[in-house]
Amino acid sequence: MIGELFVMARWALFYGAHIAFQTQSVKLAPVMKKFRKGLVPALLVMGLASFAQAHGISIPPPGGTNVQPPPRVAEPRRDGISLDEAVRRAEAQYHARVVRTDVQDEDGRKVYVLKLLSDDGRVIQVRIDAATGRMR
Repeated sequence: MIGELFVMARWALFYGAHIAFQTQSVKLAPVMKKFRKGLVPALLVMGLASFAQAHGISIPPPGGTNVQPPPRVAEPRRDGISLDEAVRRAEAQYHARVVRTDVQDEDGRKVYVLKLLSDDGRVIQVRIDAATGRMR
């Protein structure tokens, strides 16, 4: 008798649970199908993207566009001197104060034209090549 009860209890647990899960799986089947349809491709894309990023492989952006990353901005070259530097140099050399500045183009070269006023009232005109910093 105890053996029969044990067998019946075991049968009830196994088939009862099986029936309970079967009814739930019938209800969840369409939901799980949609979930798998969206999850599997998403996991593949994420896996491939992380693999490509780790190995330095470039992946074209979605949509078939061939968008290139923006070029690196090179640091501007410091050829020659600025107008402020030209004023500072002229005032130091002539012991005078700059009262007027002008930037001119002479034969394709930028030239700073500075007018200085000395302490004794003289007006001095100085031309400084912007590329070389040479005074004329």
